[in-house]
Amino acid sequence: MKSLSFLAALSLLALTLPLVLASDPSPLQDFCVGVNTPVDGVFVNGKFCKDPRIVSADDFFFPGLNRAGNTNNAVGSNVTTVNVNNLGGLNTLGISLVRIDYAPNGQNPPHTHPRATEILVVQQGTLLVGFISSNQDGNRLFAKTLNVGDVFVFPEGLIHFQFNLGGTPAVAIAALSSQNAGVITIANTIFGSKPDIDPNVLARAFQMDPNAVRNLQARF
Repeated sequence: MKSLSFLAALSLLALTLPLVLASDPSPLQDFCVGVNTPVDGVFVNGKFCKDPRIVSADDFFFPGLNRAGNTNNAVGSNVTTVNVNNLGGLNTLGISLVRIDYAPNGQNPPHTHPRATEILVVQQGTLLVGFISSNQDGNRLFAKTLNVGDVFVFPEGLIHFQFNLGGTPAVAIAALSSQNAGVITIANTIFGSKPDIDPNVLARAFQMDPNAVRNLQARF
């Protein structure tokens, strides 16, 4: 009798476990606001699918990552992105790619990818890279100097950076675990939001004079 009860409980667990493990689909963009009528709907969570009958090899092809990006800018870097927005074949596959070019002493400034883990390999030059853990972990810095062929992983959602330590250009290739990883550059987001965040809010948060905050906001 006990064995029958055990088997019944086990069967019930097997039936309900998939429901317990189920969850909402992960977002593939910053937000996807629900509407009550289809006439108001424009986007889906991701991209609409092309008719499979007219798909070709070109839908899975992207040329040009051999070409260096223009690093003549304030941070001295350029990110060439290959994601679902310019390579439709990536839709639903959960992966994308970037090439990052760094001028001498250039950097990919502190930023985060809200929807992806990143794995990076250095192809040219020497980079100082790192990420910072969450508040709950004490905001620890995990940093490493990478040379050609070295690989480093940046966990999803954590702030990270790369800096070219050398006197010559550097190049890295990185893969991300989302078709549209998103990027939030910390300085641009905080000091360049539109409209501006009230300077008094940032002054208190960063322990700065409000006028210094306004000066930073003017730069972004």
